[in-house]
Amino acid sequence: MSDDVASTLTVAKLKALCILNDLSTSGKKSELVARLLEADLTHKEVGLPEQAAPEMKEEPEQQEVVLSIEDEDTLTPDVEPEKEQKQPAKAEKDDVLEAEILEADLVEDEEAVPVPVKVKKSAGSTQPATLLDIIKRPQVAAALMALIILGAGGYFFINSQLEPFTADQLRYGDEMRYTIKDGTFLATEGFVELALEQLDTDDEICKLSLLFAGDGALSITEGGTDQLYAEGSTDRLGAVVAKGGMGGQWLAVESINSNNLDKFTVQRHLTNAFNGCSSTYIRADGSAEITTQQHTELREQAMLSTQADWEIDLPDPIGQYRGTTVSYGVGGLLGGLESLAPGFAMMLQPIEVEDLLGNNLIDVGASGSNNGWDWRVIGIDEFSNNAAWKVIATHQDIKTYCLGSATMELWIEEGNPWAAKQKVDVVISSSSTNQQDCSATSQILNDLVLPEGELELHHVFERTSIERGQKQLDLGRSYSSRPQANQLQIDETDLNSWGGNEPHMPDETTMRSHSFELAIGCFDYFQGEASGATNAIDDSGYIWRATTKDTAQGSEWNMSWVAQDESAGWIKFNLTGTPSESACEFTEKGVFDDSVAFNREAIPTTLNISMMEQRLSDAVLYEQLSGTDLFFTSSGTYAPDVQVGYLVVVPGGDLNTLLSNLASDADGAVSIDMSRTWDGNDGWANQLNLLADANEGRLLGWSLIQQPQ
Repeated sequence: MSDDVASTLTVAKLKALCILNDLSTSGKKSELVARLLEADLTHKEVGLPEQAAPEMKEEPEQQEVVLSIEDEDTLTPDVEPEKEQKQPAKAEKDDVLEAEILEADLVEDEEAVPVPVKVKKSAGSTQPATLLDIIKRPQVAAALMALIILGAGGYFFINSQLEPFTADQLRYGDEMRYTIKDGTFLATEGFVELALEQLDTDDEICKLSLLFAGDGALSITEGGTDQLYAEGSTDRLGAVVAKGGMGGQWLAVESINSNNLDKFTVQRHLTNAFNGCSSTYIRADGSAEITTQQHTELREQAMLSTQADWEIDLPDPIGQYRGTTVSYGVGGLLGGLESLAPGFAMMLQPIEVEDLLGNNLIDVGASGSNNGWDWRVIGIDEFSNNAAWKVIATHQDIKTYCLGSATMELWIEEGNPWAAKQKVDVVISSSSTNQQDCSATSQILNDLVLPEGELELHHVFERTSIERGQKQLDLGRSYSSRPQANQLQIDETDLNSWGGNEPHMPDETTMRSHSFELAIGCFDYFQGEASGATNAIDDSGYIWRATTKDTAQGSEWNMSWVAQDESAGWIKFNLTGTPSESACEFTEKGVFDDSVAFNREAIPTTLNISMMEQRLSDAVLYEQLSGTDLFFTSSGTYAPDVQVGYLVVVPGGDLNTLLSNLASDADGAVSIDMSRTWDGNDGWANQLNLLADANEGRLLGWSLIQQPQ
């Protein structure tokens, strides 16, 4: 159709014709006309000048109308000739009034009506159909009456027709868009420190609340053939290549969840020297974005990695922050809380229905447990003018461990692998009122895991659109390039059993100026300045936490020690060469107010620090750690100003009692950490951190946080 020829019909009439021909009503006027012409309506019927057309065999003038409310109930009424539809003048007047009312409804309706009515006029028709002509037909009036019934009270009709079904499986290419509503986050006391741990602020904040809303998109990546370069076939088409914590390369399902929070309000309550936490707050309005990428290995369906890229933009004094956080199979973004209560992270994005309900038939009264959640189908409810099954889920581990409460209300619709609507309510608290009915073990765990204060999270996700892919995920299936277990495991002969009598974790570095073996020699020269530290090490004590960094003059050290009687302290010093009175420069010392657990028997075997450095700097295993502005250079050496340390955590005191109740042979853990800070040429200040397991040689995670200089 040429652009300079327009239909003489109004948009309302064109949309009415689209509705009656079971066509979409979206788009501009020209698009409506084109859509109707494609549906075999004539030019005159859509209000266009008649075009020359091949001579067609004349057929008796008739109209075919099909009214369908349910697939199995189709009504095809008899159609009377148009001349017999004439009514007395009074009836015509009434029809005109109805037409005006219904025309207004049709103009506002931008979606195809779910009760299709198909009208096909003969090629011999000489007059375009008007809205009045359409309304005057008895069968169309019946259809409109059905629409009114369904619009006003048809929910109950649909309700009775909803059949049980099982959760729909995910497919490569699936995508659901949704809104985020009524979002609130509250942190008090110790939880504020956790929330702001990575952010630089001088304010003494005792209570922090966030109000947020926006939109999101959750999708399953459809990988191409370029991801199967190590495979001999395209059987696993759709999967992507992903790295795990041991540096191995796997085929995985990639899911991406992005949130654009155009409403992001921060309310800060500051500590008052006279009244404690102030009841008034300082408000800042801004925006935030976060994109989370998760990789799930195909055969074992284990979580390989979780990466979150985020940005917060608020007025001063908070300002702008952005960063990346990556974890490898250790609880995703929630860290220890997710490890303690598996499945807790399900609340952070629309839940995959099969993850919660499995293959259970979704019907009234159905119930079960999965991933730490107890769920029950309570009945049918309405969502987006359609019926959906409503499910209530509660997290039993959160309750059992006296950590608080976590509940979800879910609206589940057929054909959607994710929850169409999800309402989340979480309260995590160390308050004694939450522990009245808890066991002694649970109360101890609460005291050890949770800081003082409360943490709350509330929000609602609601689907706005859903697009389905074609191929189901290959979860549970193997593939030819899958690494074998012995390819990634470290050699047990490389492990060191040093917990029995060594004063520190073995080092033997070749990448730093000085090793721990060399630096511990400085203790011989600190008898006067730090007698507590030297006496503890001489009497079977050990270094449970230490950090070191190379400097222009040599290296600087911070070592934390613990004695057999669980007294503990720390010492700082510099080393400029082979330990001597002149090369060992004492700078500072201190003691810990609380006792530190002393338990040599629980220290696990570990790789030495040198072997951990060699693994982490291997660009084949961990290319994400080497390069410009990372931990290592492309040649495998340390980047400038990288601090290296280790941490020993062992059961002891109340924790020892707890672990003996939960496991009979509980051991401790030893981790390697690296950190680096620098000002970039792009105007951003950077803070880079890394954590690895020294017993398994596995990378646990890393993070980068940036703010304007």
